[in-house]
Amino acid sequence: MKRSPILGTRGSPLALSQAHKVASALEVANRWPADFVQIQVVETTGDRIQDRPLAEIGGKQLWTKELDRALIEKEVDFCVHSLKDVEAIRPREITIAAVRPRGDVPDRLIGADSIEGLPEGAIVGTSSPRRKAQLLSIRPDLKVVPLRGNVQTRLAKLKAGEVQATLLAGAGLRRLGMGNVGTPIPFEQMLPAPTQAVIAIECRSSDTLTQSALTVVDDPTTHALIRAERAFTAALGGSCHSPVAAYAEIEDGKVRFRAQILSEDGRDQVRDDALFDCGDHQTPKTLARAMLEKAPESIRSLFSAG
Repeated sequence: MKRSPILGTRGSPLALSQAHKVASALEVANRWPADFVQIQVVETTGDRIQDRPLAEIGGKQLWTKELDRALIEKEVDFCVHSLKDVEAIRPREITIAAVRPRGDVPDRLIGADSIEGLPEGAIVGTSSPRRKAQLLSIRPDLKVVPLRGNVQTRLAKLKAGEVQATLLAGAGLRRLGMGNVGTPIPFEQMLPAPTQAVIAIECRSSDTLTQSALTVVDDPTTHALIRAERAFTAALGGSCHSPVAAYAEIEDGKVRFRAQILSEDGRDQVRDDALFDCGDHQTPKTLARAMLEKAPESIRSLFSAG
């Protein structure tokens, strides 16, 4: 590559940390000089509007649409995202060229040692429909209230007493040098969001030169697993209101896939799992449809495929 490529990213501390990690990895892998990759911050609607849950104002597109525009209009050459914040169905002009090795996947509870250890009727802050539904399925006595903002903002609100506890992704905390914060929640209690803890690098589908530079830092195993998770999500036809969890991992050479869909209040849920070959994206789609077929209306109404 003759000129410095331009990396587009959100401006939060976590987004910038992830962008710098990707830039450094690309520079090493492509034998570019240090600081060869230019980082350009693109402000997103999700960053500007912090007083309402995403589900009320447009969902995951609020994290991606400005970056998508900058990419399609060639203001940047590629973008770095937390993949769980990226819609399952993307514009055809954009492709996921690479993903980095998956980070610390489990959610972490901050403010108590366990979900069972929270006081009766405790106020827990989260704007994630998945986390809210999962919490209420375990502890229907809890009061779950919206809590927006970057990691530091949410922790500050917790410290100020606005809520008694909150939940954050372990990977984000580690990438910010806060790996000792919070208590990991077992998957048996709380499966993660599909593609949680994965950093994705997107570029224009037609830009083969940039794609070739990006694929050198791709982790093939992680890429195969997130494709299964995204196939499951796309088949459900969920929205930002849909509480859905999924996690794929390699087990004895196969993909072990676990999934959960819930009603908004957590009273109803369907859990299932499957074992299939790596690269099989039909089985997670079939699993999604089978789960919806046996789900009650309180769940099916939250998914367009239902």
